[in-house]
Amino acid sequence: MNKTLMTDFYELTMAQTYFNEGKKEEQVYFDIFFRKNPFQGGYTMSGGLDETIQYIENFHFGEEEIAYLRGLGTFSEEFLNYLRDLKFSGDIYAVPDGSAVFPNEPVLTVKADIITAQLLETALLANFNHGSLVITKAKRITNEAKNIDKPIPVMEFGARRARGIDSAIEASKLAYIGGCSGTSNTYAGMKYQIPVLGTMAHSLVTEDENEYAAFLKYAKSNPNNCVFLVDTYDTLRSGIPNAIKVANDYLKPNGYPFKGIRIDSGDLAYLSKEARKLLDQAGYTETGICLSNGLDEYSIRDLLQQGAKINSIGAGDNIAAPNDRVGGVYKLVAVEQEGKVIPRIKVSEDTAKTINPGYKKVYRFYDKKTGYALGDVITLAEEKISKETYTLVHPVETWKKTKLTNYEVKELQVPIYQNGKLVYKDPTLEEKKKYCEEEFQTLYPEVTRVDNPHEYYVDLSDELRALKRQLIELHHEKGKEKPLQKVKK
Repeated sequence: MNKTLMTDFYELTMAQTYFNEGKKEEQVYFDIFFRKNPFQGGYTMSGGLDETIQYIENFHFGEEEIAYLRGLGTFSEEFLNYLRDLKFSGDIYAVPDGSAVFPNEPVLTVKADIITAQLLETALLANFNHGSLVITKAKRITNEAKNIDKPIPVMEFGARRARGIDSAIEASKLAYIGGCSGTSNTYAGMKYQIPVLGTMAHSLVTEDENEYAAFLKYAKSNPNNCVFLVDTYDTLRSGIPNAIKVANDYLKPNGYPFKGIRIDSGDLAYLSKEARKLLDQAGYTETGICLSNGLDEYSIRDLLQQGAKINSIGAGDNIAAPNDRVGGVYKLVAVEQEGKVIPRIKVSEDTAKTINPGYKKVYRFYDKKTGYALGDVITLAEEKISKETYTLVHPVETWKKTKLTNYEVKELQVPIYQNGKLVYKDPTLEEKKKYCEEEFQTLYPEVTRVDNPHEYYVDLSDELRALKRQLIELHHEKGKEKPLQKVKK
């Protein structure tokens, strides 16, 4: 499906400016990066690369798109004719979906002609920001859902809380990569072969005047998957006793399992502990307890600390539509002139918004003994990293230094496109899920804890730090050269 016009209008007006100025062949470099981790956390898990690949594979201006742009009355026929023949012919390097990434390091780099590179901005950012946000939130939740180091399955059922149908479908896929055991979204299950899971809604109980009768009807229709929602009226006095009665009267005599109950309201810690007693007393020690009701990493942690009895978790809006953002940005970092790569910088009075200039690479150091990630360094593309010893230096507070030895080092970005050709084989969903968990396990627990996480080292090489300082000083000197003068009309 052609979504080329999923770009902000100013990308097109700027593109026409480049065209009119004769710069359509100019080669440029753009980086996607972000400035802080979402959820006040210590890490981000990247996502959205697969959607970016689909966008670029279908990137073209057809007659419908050209006709629409012509109707706006903004663009010249010469520019529209240029767009008609435009295809992506550049290079892209990126970290794979499910990678652990950190603020200010380039997670995706585009090298292309200035017009194409500019037009890609909106779609690439939309894919990265949404993908990384949902995977990160899913990982935070599933990481907290552990009972004595045993993972508690987390079902994602946030489709009804997502920001539209397409967002809901993608969120189910992303949540699965981030560690969820399955989804309630049947379409996503079909499209991505994700396990589909679910229980029942309160409406099935309230439609019938009798809770026991409603449970019995459900059991007869779904005898092998009976998980009863027991909090419609009174969880302990009505819901659980009626569920047990249906199990005694119908499921057990007919050889069907009593799989579980779900509690969706009230004091979940207290109710789950009392529910476990009632189920065990009735002989249903294997019957599971599913808890839901707006759960996130903090409430799950608190429930487990209070001794809640949990066999599975249902999490919805806090995965599919979390209340935060990654805030990824897309910035020009270099241009090619006469075969040379010339770095560019955006300088701001807000230090955090002054970008790292130039065509760069990112390397990660791993402790050979433990496998834990020790830190990352951003370098200029031509730099080489020693395999014996390296000193990380804080990008601003340069007196903070960490000397590394006995490590393995890996370049984080991999080639995705070269000369317009897709050279990357997108992993299967199961491979991404496995990779995401492996990446997460390389992070120290101090980095992944939900409260006051340790800041992961992302430092600059000496050469990049010197270049950045030089460009900042040059920018300031240029600002002092001439006072502003009025332009004559």
